[in-house]
Amino acid sequence: MRTFKTAFFVAILAFFFFAASSYGADVANIGIVDIQRVVEESSAGKKIKAEITQRGKEMEADLKKKGTEIEGLKKKLEREAAVMSPDQRQKRAREVDIKIYDFKALKKQYNEELLKFQNKKLDSMRKDIYEVVQEMGKRGGYLLIVEKIGVLYYPKTIDVTDELVKMYNARYAGK
Repeated sequence: MRTFKTAFFVAILAFFFFAASSYGADVANIGIVDIQRVVEESSAGKKIKAEITQRGKEMEADLKKKGTEIEGLKKKLEREAAVMSPDQRQKRAREVDIKIYDFKALKKQYNEELLKFQNKKLDSMRKDIYEVVQEMGKRGGYLLIVEKIGVLYYPKTIDVTDELVKMYNARYAGK
């Protein structure tokens, strides 16, 4: 009877040992990805950044042109104010105020448009990145791939960002 208990106990220990060791093997295959770095270093991310910068410069040039026009109107009003009647002066001042208001509204509109454009481009890119991460996880046999945000510590050996950038560039080079 004693031999049976000992054998049973050893069998239970062996079962738990093998179950725990097989679970431990899976845990070791975890990856960390820095999405921000992928956006900054990938060719698609650089292209998106250039597009956003270009659109911002175009909007800024348009605003600068309108601002210069408003400044010219202000200076013209100051020069001619002495020879104008009060009604004319008030009418011109009102026109300048309306132009300033329109300028501010246009600036706000441009900022909103640029933000929407940026978000649209980056959201599209993030979807593509997540598809590549799914593929990379399946191919590499990863148990878990976590985004770096919120992770306080991780060994640099589980950072797979460079691999992700290479795969992303290869997959979306034609886009």
